[in-house]
Amino acid sequence: MRKIGHAVAWCALPFPQYEFPDDDNVVDSPLAIFGHKIPGHGEARVEINFWFFLFVYYGFYNITALMWITKVFNIYSLNWWPKSLGFPLTVSIIAAMSIAAPIPFYCIPELRYITSHNTAWICWTFFAMAMPLLVAFAILLNHERHLGLRNPLSETQRLFTSSWWTGDSDTINARDRPRRANVIRSQSTFDPNASLEVALASDDIYRSRDAQRMLRKRWLPASFVRFMWFCSALLIAILTYLLGETYAEIYLRTLPHSTIETLVYVYSWVVTVHLLDGLCGWILGGNEGERVGSYPLGWIFKLYFALTYQTYVRALYARLRSPQQFIYLQIMSSSFLILLAPLTISAPFHSLLTLLGLSGQSYTEYQKFCTRNIFLRGLTENVSMLTFLGSILVLHYGANKDVYPYFAFDTPIAPPTNQTLSSITDKFFPSIPHLPHHLPASNTPPINAPPQYDFRLTFYASIVTWGCEIVAGWITRRILWWGWKINVTAEGKRDLAAWPELLPTGVVVMVHVLQNMLFSIVRLEFH
Repeated sequence: MRKIGHAVAWCALPFPQYEFPDDDNVVDSPLAIFGHKIPGHGEARVEINFWFFLFVYYGFYNITALMWITKVFNIYSLNWWPKSLGFPLTVSIIAAMSIAAPIPFYCIPELRYITSHNTAWICWTFFAMAMPLLVAFAILLNHERHLGLRNPLSETQRLFTSSWWTGDSDTINARDRPRRANVIRSQSTFDPNASLEVALASDDIYRSRDAQRMLRKRWLPASFVRFMWFCSALLIAILTYLLGETYAEIYLRTLPHSTIETLVYVYSWVVTVHLLDGLCGWILGGNEGERVGSYPLGWIFKLYFALTYQTYVRALYARLRSPQQFIYLQIMSSSFLILLAPLTISAPFHSLLTLLGLSGQSYTEYQKFCTRNIFLRGLTENVSMLTFLGSILVLHYGANKDVYPYFAFDTPIAPPTNQTLSSITDKFFPSIPHLPHHLPASNTPPINAPPQYDFRLTFYASIVTWGCEIVAGWITRRILWWGWKINVTAEGKRDLAAWPELLPTGVVVMVHVLQNMLFSIVRLEFH
């Protein structure tokens, strides 16, 4: 509950707001004249204080993102900051740089328009989150770990490499080094009493392969390869967030949608997230010695992807126009869970994956991963729905209603008739060509029509949807218990007890993902 409260309280911080100047009065703007209401996330209604946004709102968002990266590095068992500077100073420098970067864009009038785009701020956060990766990479290069170590690794150092699990060393043993002097001596001297030896071509091939293997081991130690796999998983996770922003922007810019279009959007996003989640899961691995080979990291990344998927679906609820759309979405979601969860955890399905080469785990290990996924799905459903309900309440009735017009649920203004439109355009825009009067009548509902997006519908339908999700999750867990004697909740608690660092890292990850959704719909127009 505390993590949900942090995200909701963050978006509820009252912004210093200002009315638009007289020359920007919306009454005389084309949007007001044509009765046009920007769909989706809405247009900015007020100007906000840039410095409050930068240091309070965006500053807390950036710090949370950096804490997420740091906690993930902690699970990886690697400190990304330079030892000479320490963590507080290093993270303070990166946070200060990320906050200072947008200031020139605001101070230069020709570039100020960039600060009105949420995508620009998200990209700045993306670069800030990538800084720990670059710093850690630079530290590895500076220590020349990728060139091979001349001294054997200590027991503590080997804890951070796959050599601890595989029994290999990150150094080249003395017996494996080529003895160049002996080779030269044997080639340059002749012993008439020596026995005859025949040099085969295959011997050269074997020597060449051994040399290549030693070079690969010298230039790419296991610790460096493992770190590069870890960085690739982090970059995929960050890019997933940017991809989610693109999906949401496309959907919101093209509202309203029919039920079929809504289903296509939702489940294309579901497929995309699951494919990227599967790729990250393959990179992280679940067994020691596999690429990254960290079950706790796989747990955290699975939580990140599941919550990213859920938060964007929750935000979609605010733009559903009828109970039927809620019903169709929930029927498909609950049906997939109840039917697919027992199917995917069954032994025949595991055998099929093994036959296709998609899984190298034993059936017991595979069952544990499936159980973990079901546990995290239920957790993210509850967290995302609680945050969604809390955020629409505080933003619809709170002081930031005009800053978040997405949750204002205003009645759209019907456009005027053709003749009225012509008279208004003649008055304010004489250069615009006249509209033909023989056009068919508009299908726009009358002005006293009910709101297109209704707060009561969204709020109460979301509560009903949440109840259906809880019931579907309970049914799924009962099926798994009756069929396989698997207790999903007990498995989740066992993971949290075995790896205590999962809890604080999971809290930071959830706060960050929930902030992502709320940050993407705030309307930025600075005073």
